[in-house]
Amino acid sequence: MATLADAGPLAACIDQAYAHYEETIPDLPDVSAGIEEDISRNSVWVATKSGLVVGGAIVIVQNPDAVLTNIAVAPVARGTGLGRALMARVEDDCRRLGVHRLTLSTHVLMPRNIALYQHLGWQESGRDGNKVRMEKRLVSH
Repeated sequence: MATLADAGPLAACIDQAYAHYEETIPDLPDVSAGIEEDISRNSVWVATKSGLVVGGAIVIVQNPDAVLTNIAVAPVARGTGLGRALMARVEDDCRRLGVHRLTLSTHVLMPRNIALYQHLGWQESGRDGNKVRMEKRLVSH
């Protein structure tokens, strides 16, 4: 889990991860805003390599559901399986916390992300403007 000391490096990692979308997605929000608050109030994971933050995930747990508000991998760690490993860690920890369903929102102009989430078992649950909502059940009922 992240500590407040991770806030700056995690924000920089998230900004790097989303930098290639800045030119193609004009309505991209400030993806690293509020990191300190997230670390204080929510479940935040960081992944490091050689002492550098190269990935992270932020989840708001609201049992029985949780919202994955951000998952990011720095460009230097892309293609290494880190995103998949972060997602598996998030899902495992959420199961331990009694979460039944994870949700997330992504942008319609991020089709590679949508395809990756679907490959990892997520299903599209709706669209609202440019927002694509997805969910993954962690327990069957």
